[in-house]
Amino acid sequence: MERMALSQITWQDVQQLPDDGHRHEAIEGELCVTPAPTPRHQDIVLRLALRLQALLVAPGHGRLWVAPVGVEFPDSAEGVQPDLVFVASGGKAEVGDAGIVGAPDLVIEILSPTTAHRDRGIKRKLYERQGVEQYWIVDPDAGKVSRREVEVGRVTPRGLVVRGVKPGEWVAIAGANVLQEDQKVRILEQGGGG
Repeated sequence: MERMALSQITWQDVQQLPDDGHRHEAIEGELCVTPAPTPRHQDIVLRLALRLQALLVAPGHGRLWVAPVGVEFPDSAEGVQPDLVFVASGGKAEVGDAGIVGAPDLVIEILSPTTAHRDRGIKRKLYERQGVEQYWIVDPDAGKVSRREVEVGRVTPRGLVVRGVKPGEWVAIAGANVLQEDQKVRILEQGGGG
């Protein structure tokens, strides 16, 4: 990903750029340019889109788009082109011919070597700041999907050590080689690490 520090690039500026096969976004006043995605990346996008189509769109819960579709945040003049975007029926975002305006209900990004730092950094902050309800990060190399980066640490006699979880949040962790049917699991109080 290439970031060029130009004088306060806006989403409207990005919309005036010629189509060069790259993804252009305006975040925090900077132009972010990402190369065309790889076949592996697009395969993951397609598989996720088909699943979400069946789970969310077919039952009438809202609408789903895959990149390139623009999402504009007019209050900050920022705009992005996420890999997948879902807007719930009755959601906050407005959908028009030019793209989506306002915070979608779900944004999904597939990590790649050129986008991982930005997806985990300034894009996460952007989506939090703009009120996006859910932001999923798909890490193909790690084989995981996360709503927030959560670090699962060691197993202690008192339980499993987990970092990156805010007070009051729940974490569901399962692994075929870790948890077994009828295995007892203890829930630890906050600060009860080991």
